[in-house]
Amino acid sequence: QVQLVESGGGLVQVGGSLRLSCAASGRTFGTYAMGWFRQAPGKEREFVARIRRSGSTTYYADSVKGRFTISRDNAKNTVSLQMNSLKFEDTAVYYCAADYTYGDYRRAGDYDDWGQGTQVIVSS
Repeated sequence: QVQLVESGGGLVQVGGSLRLSCAASGRTFGTYAMGWFRQAPGKEREFVARIRRSGSTTYYADSVKGRFTISRDNAKNTVSLQMNSLKFEDTAVYYCAADYTYGDYRRAGDYDDWGQGTQVIVSS
C-alpha cells in the first residue's frame, strides 16, 4: 500500500522550467524504484524517467534526455522531476509511479502504484 501524490504542475511558457514533486506514504520509500510517466490528450501513457531505489541510476526517454532530471530524497519520501527547456510537446498529465518488482522501466504495466497525476501545460 503506497499512496502517491503529485504536485507542481501548472502553466509554463515554451523554454521555461518546472519542477514536479511526488510525495509517497504507506511503506518504506527507499525500498523501491520510482518512475515518471505522462499522458497527452488522445495519447497513450508514455515513459519519461526512472530512478532506482537508492537514486544511483537513472533512465530517460529520448524525448526528454538532456532536458529533464529525476531525483529522489528518501529521507523525505519524495521524488522530483526537474523539467527545463520545456516544449509544447511536453504538455501532458504527469504521473509518478512505484515499482517494487524490478520490472522493465519503460513499461507502465510493470509499475505497481500510481499517483493521480498533475497537469503540465506548455504554451507559447
